[in-house]
Amino acid sequence: MLLREIRKIYLEELGNLYPDQEIDSFLNILLEHYLGIGRFVMVLQPEYTLTKEEEQPLVEALARLCEEEPIQYITGTAHFYGRDFRVNPQVLIPRPETEDLVRWILEHLEGQETPIKILDVGTGSGIIAITLARELPQSEVHALDISPEALDVAQQNAVANQADVHFREGDFRILKSLGQNWDLIVSNPPYVRLSERNDMRNNVKRYEPAQALFVPDEAPLLFYELLSKFGKANLKEGGMLFLEINQSLGMQVQDILSSEGYSEIELRKDLFGNERMVKAVFKKEKL
Repeated sequence: MLLREIRKIYLEELGNLYPDQEIDSFLNILLEHYLGIGRFVMVLQPEYTLTKEEEQPLVEALARLCEEEPIQYITGTAHFYGRDFRVNPQVLIPRPETEDLVRWILEHLEGQETPIKILDVGTGSGIIAITLARELPQSEVHALDISPEALDVAQQNAVANQADVHFREGDFRILKSLGQNWDLIVSNPPYVRLSERNDMRNNVKRYEPAQALFVPDEAPLLFYELLSKFGKANLKEGGMLFLEINQSLGMQVQDILSSEGYSEIELRKDLFGNERMVKAVFKKEKL
């Protein structure tokens, strides 16, 4: 079958779900993933012919796309901060705003020469911890998650990206303290209210792990309350807490951190102009 004919089928089958540009992007990703065909071939060589064997994975992938399965779960790969990471339905797909959070941390630590200890709470696929370990090789990076399946993915990603990260299974809500003092704790906790679920695309709400996304409407700040207390029990004097947040709850998160005694609290917008992250510094109370 000609490549342009395959593109036509994709556009016809997926046109009611996605814009043409996104469909072309899907096809480019799949051609490169399964067949090693570069993304310009579809434009420069529309008469390019695929064999039946080459068509098969594209046909199978199309069926999954029609069910609105995320392209990242189909290929098993997602990109984050210039690196490839393995993903599956046990872990969230990386978002651009989480890159902004990592970029902010690195910006804040620019020029840091003294080794520091970093903890990523709820690491999922390990993207934050692994990126920080690679970008800050002088640091000691640990990562915690409640899901053994997620940790398995994260450990594979650490090996693939040659990152030295210490992984640990556990629930920070139960552990309270890890028996160490950290210079920096970072977390991208669940923060989407269940009432917001209906506004989300099917490729998110049908496939990505609910426990990593949603919080009850009656307790939307649950994890920020817990993380602020966890930080107090685990951060060094002057240690920093970096959190990704629900864009509509920035002021409330600030209030929680302030009430727990944090200082230098700062909200920052993501690349889309939404207040999506917060930084706070822990100072022990003086007697």
